[in-house]
Amino acid sequence: MDRYQQYAQIAGLITGVLCPLWLFAAPHCDYRVVASYPHDTQAFTQGLIVENHVFYESTGLWGQSNLRQVDLTTGQVMQQVALDKQFFGEGLTRWDNQLIQLTWKAGKAFVYDMTRFERIKTFHYAGEGWGLTHDNVHLIMSDGTNQLRFLNPDDFSVQKTLAVFDQEKPIIHLNELEYVKQEIFANIWHTDLIAMINPETGQVNRWLDLTALRPETTLRHSQAVLNGIAYDVQQDRLFVTGKWWPTVFEIKMDPC
Repeated sequence: MDRYQQYAQIAGLITGVLCPLWLFAAPHCDYRVVASYPHDTQAFTQGLIVENHVFYESTGLWGQSNLRQVDLTTGQVMQQVALDKQFFGEGLTRWDNQLIQLTWKAGKAFVYDMTRFERIKTFHYAGEGWGLTHDNVHLIMSDGTNQLRFLNPDDFSVQKTLAVFDQEKPIIHLNELEYVKQEIFANIWHTDLIAMINPETGQVNRWLDLTALRPETTLRHSQAVLNGIAYDVQQDRLFVTGKWWPTVFEIKMDPC
């Protein structure tokens, strides 16, 4: 039984008992939807970034994983490259003019030319790969625990690790990551929650509960949870979506 089957069985426990926001000390932020865009309902979203009005998306599942370039407005896939069947796609980030895509259990990260979508090198790492982002100095990687690894972008070597807590409560299942205005945004696997983490201390500053955005068409699928955060630095826009969701939402957070 793999991670997705295991967590599907206990999804009710995780979302209903372990992760209600009233259990956490950090404040809960409100938000509003300012726009919505179409999203491929066949995309098991694992990583999402946005550059110049274009989404770059990593999708998962055995035999279905790929890297794709997607028009933000229409949702049309502009180009894509499939992973070999033995790889399960995971987190994604941009570094310089390259895209770096994690795999779940293979211990490999694939590096692509951002324009041509040609694979140009491979990095190796220990353990599982889940989410990936960067802070303009290090790559930042999650592995499903409450630990974040800060990596050298040149060779993927671990420079430091950061344990994530809400006060004294360890926050596990850190998944898709995005660096937003000096905070690390992290989806919590099998929930519709985002933790906003201080990158120096590992403490959760704030929480965002996006349960209300989850489409009715996905409610029967325990794996079809929130899993996609993309921040447009140039235009200060925040986008979120989920696995097999029909919509990417642009949201604006209220002060909290």
